[in-house]
Amino acid sequence: MSKPGPEIQDALVRRSIRGAKQSIPEVRQSIPGRSRHPHRRQVLAGLGIFASGIAASSVLAPAIFSPSAFASEQDLRFKHAFGETVLPKPARRVVSLGYTTQDPLLALGIVPVGIREWYGNLPHAVWPWATPYLGDSKPTVLSGEVSVEIVASLAPDLIVGIGSGISRAEYDLLSQIAPVLMHPEGNDAYGTPWDVVTRLLGRATGMADKAEQLIAGTRGAFTSARKAHPDWEGKTGVCAYHTSGETGAFVGTDTRATFLKELGLVPPGAIASLSAPDSFFARLSPEDLSPLDADLLIWVSSFDTVPDIVALPMRKTLNAHWQGREVFAGPLIAGALSFGSVLSLPFALKALEEDIALALDGNADTPVPSSVKAGLTR
Repeated sequence: MSKPGPEIQDALVRRSIRGAKQSIPEVRQSIPGRSRHPHRRQVLAGLGIFASGIAASSVLAPAIFSPSAFASEQDLRFKHAFGETVLPKPARRVVSLGYTTQDPLLALGIVPVGIREWYGNLPHAVWPWATPYLGDSKPTVLSGEVSVEIVASLAPDLIVGIGSGISRAEYDLLSQIAPVLMHPEGNDAYGTPWDVVTRLLGRATGMADKAEQLIAGTRGAFTSARKAHPDWEGKTGVCAYHTSGETGAFVGTDTRATFLKELGLVPPGAIASLSAPDSFFARLSPEDLSPLDADLLIWVSSFDTVPDIVALPMRKTLNAHWQGREVFAGPLIAGALSFGSVLSLPFALKALEEDIALALDGNADTPVPSSVKAGLTR
């Protein structure tokens, strides 16, 4: 499964990822010093396996992990979308293939031996809100397609596939290297709630109590914000995007939509009516942006300067614009909202809370710093 690129927000490709894997351009593995890692054939040969590609899954036996061979009464069992994963003991050497699962692992005190990069080109594929948890460790960064030989060379005792988009065939192949943990049945591949992910990884690493503490801390941050701003409760709010000539809103279980719900805000009726089951975004007609006319409108962008949003003709017809109720979330905060993790959500809240309060103070003349800086003011 190829990684969504930074030039389009993840929600804009989730639908095509789920329905048509081939619609996303293939990105080959690219890791500095790759020559130091054994070739797939060497790795598989070392495991007593002679096969290539995904087809190898049909002959990968015996392998270095077999649930039936290692199961005991004390095993950790996880039922998920692809079946059941069994851990003989809490994991310590973890490869994080989910695009955002490095965050909860780091928060739990588990530095992954391998991290799959989503976007941002940051050292070790770790964003600022999680950097303090990395310490001096230098995990291997995996980019693009999942490289079986590199995963195997890292000798993990757990592979986290939640939010990775890997196929069942890839899951079967990787399961011959180590147990693979996927999203629970009933959750979308990219829509598992942050607290569920944190709790699952807490169990898998023997850090269940710490996971609950982390979840309580993040929920506490939102609770504090709601108590500080009781007037936010029930107001309408929407996170919007404009990219490549397309304008829309993040909806449903998308992390940007759920961020607003955590603050007591609700989507405008027009946006709610556009939200189809399992959808993460709703495209809007360029001639009618009225569904975005909420009490709070947050523009989410991967760029610091947004002349295309500033110049949107129909934006100037919105009351949210004329009444100073727009907030801008640039690359760093957009990343935090997109990750939607136990670490990134408090980071985004801290950055946005003051601007949201200013936008919702009822005074059209109150400047909102992020909006002013982006040139979105009237």
